Amino acid sequence: MTNTTEKESNYRDLDKMTVGDLLANINNEDQTVALAVQRAIPQIERLIEATVSSMKNGGRLFYVGAGTSGRLGILDASECPPTFGVPYDWIIGIIAGGDTAIRKAVEFAEDDEKQAWIDLQEYGINSKDVVIGIAASGGTPYVKGALKAANASGLVTGCIVCNANSVIAVEATYPIEVIVGPEFVTGSTRMKAGTAQKLVLNMISTTVMIQLGRVKGNKMVDMQLTNNKLFSRGIRIIMEETGIDAQSASDLLEKYGSVRSAIEYSRVTDH
Repeated sequence: MTNTTEKESNYRDLDKMTVGDLLANINNEDQTVALAVQRAIPQIERLIEATVSSMKNGGRLFYVGAGTSGRLGILDASECPPTFGVPYDWIIGIIAGGDTAIRKAVEFAEDDEKQAWIDLQEYGINSKDVVIGIAASGGTPYVKGALKAANASGLVTGCIVCNANSVIAVEATYPIEVIVGPEFVTGSTRMKAGTAQKLVLNMISTTVMIQLGRVKGNKMVDMQLTNNKLFSRGIRIIMEETGIDAQSASDLLEKYGSVRSAIEYSRVTDH
């Protein structure tokens, strides 16, 4: 494995830099991340196509990670129900050390290669499901163990790693390798590696949801109306899609509680 995420930073004497220099240099490094993700698009595409196929057949998507990687998976999973109106058990984030580790590091949790599969069993994981391991280093035992067991059980497996030729990428059927190089602060993979992982996760969940019909045109017609801002957005979407006035759109949204249902009702009655 080529461990570029642990290489010495390209910048020296960070503690002697001005605030302006620190910000400019961090931003310079961040600008390289999107290009690294771009190079991985063919890999991302293959994993998404396999994921969509599995989910159309009743499968679910699981993200498995430790530390920052695990938290990013949980973040992406938790945002799908309100954004796309999907059940909370369609996309699930699992982190080494359990929910405690979301806020507070759990010592050595990521070093247990067998625990991830035990954690996944709590969700009744089966051969229709997809497991994506997230690990900047590409060597986290917790993540490797999850993919190994998932492969043995016939699941689709993928990964998001930031080092080339890692053991986790070898284990995954559909590996995604986003090589971002050394971090601004040496070894701090919550920075460029974390940003790369977040970008890829956005691409995976958004594209999968679009492919599964959870977006109409470019609108979130299945979003959950959990606050006034989202209710107002729903009214605007209905108005744009149907041409009806704001009050009528509001009334339909109140009645049906769903942007999609309101649009469908309006179009049926219009004819």
